[in-house]
Amino acid sequence: MLLGRISKIVLTTTLVVTGIAGSATAQNGAKKDPSTTEESRFAPGVLQVIPPAPEPDETFDGPQTLQSLLEAHPEIQFGGATHPDGEPHFDPRSRTLVEMAKQVILRREIYAFEFAFKPLRHMYLDVPRADGRMQRKLIWYMVYRVRYRGGDLRPAPDKVAGVSIYKRVEEVHYESRRFFPMLVLRDQVSDQDYVDNILPAVKDKIKVREQITAPLYNSVEITRVSVPYGADESGDGVWGVATWEDVDPNLDFVSVEVFGLTNAFEQDGEGPKAPYRRKALQLNFYRPGDSMNQVDDQILFGVPAYANDSEQQYILKQYGLSERLDYRWIFR
Repeated sequence: MLLGRISKIVLTTTLVVTGIAGSATAQNGAKKDPSTTEESRFAPGVLQVIPPAPEPDETFDGPQTLQSLLEAHPEIQFGGATHPDGEPHFDPRSRTLVEMAKQVILRREIYAFEFAFKPLRHMYLDVPRADGRMQRKLIWYMVYRVRYRGGDLRPAPDKVAGVSIYKRVEEVHYESRRFFPMLVLRDQVSDQDYVDNILPAVKDKIKVREQITAPLYNSVEITRVSVPYGADESGDGVWGVATWEDVDPNLDFVSVEVFGLTNAFEQDGEGPKAPYRRKALQLNFYRPGDSMNQVDDQILFGVPAYANDSEQQYILKQYGLSERLDYRWIFR
């Protein structure tokens, strides 16, 4: 009799506990999936990180002449019967629209991304042809990460006698920015360029090989992703991949030029005919090898060093350098 009562007590307690646990499980099941996507982490030295490099001088151009304005509006020039001496009636000549158009300073805000990349590599992959069939090709690729660390530069005005005077720049940042990349593989010997091709069929295979656990975007997809601001050194970033095909198997001295990391530019003068150059990051690589068994050839980051001065000068000449630089910022 006593044993029967104990069994009922134990059974009742078990049901109560089970009911509580089941209720908690049901509540947890009603919540959103608590799992998160982990940022891809690698051992030190695997990722090469290039810090952003905005310069104060890139926030303005000039003084320069707005020649297109003067040519489009000849009526603002002084002369003729109304101004026989070519001088204004009241204001000094320096305050006329014509003279001010000859001393214009164009100001702008400059941003820059941090760029990190894994080694430049190649592998044989199947890519679709125009007729729908698959073709085995050697694909060069680079997996990279961009982070927006802030530090944007913009001209800061100071009021002097009611007039804005620009003598300094200030740092600002926003919640996020968009990245619009173009990565060009350049043969430094022949000056042949290979523009990043969008190859959706190979992206997943590259992601698995490079052990990227975060979403991986090609150069078009990444433009639709907002790169969030983050000042933390270990903060997450946005991962992308650039791919090139039909690359000359004999090239040895190669660079990757990354456009879109900054909006800085240079322009000789103004107007549609003035030469325009964008700021780009040039990454230098060396590929010792030949056209045989190309996948066995390792592509090394940086300009190789030689003890012999004549050999070193020959190498530097291939990259158009006067000293050994693994990377540099250029305007092209």
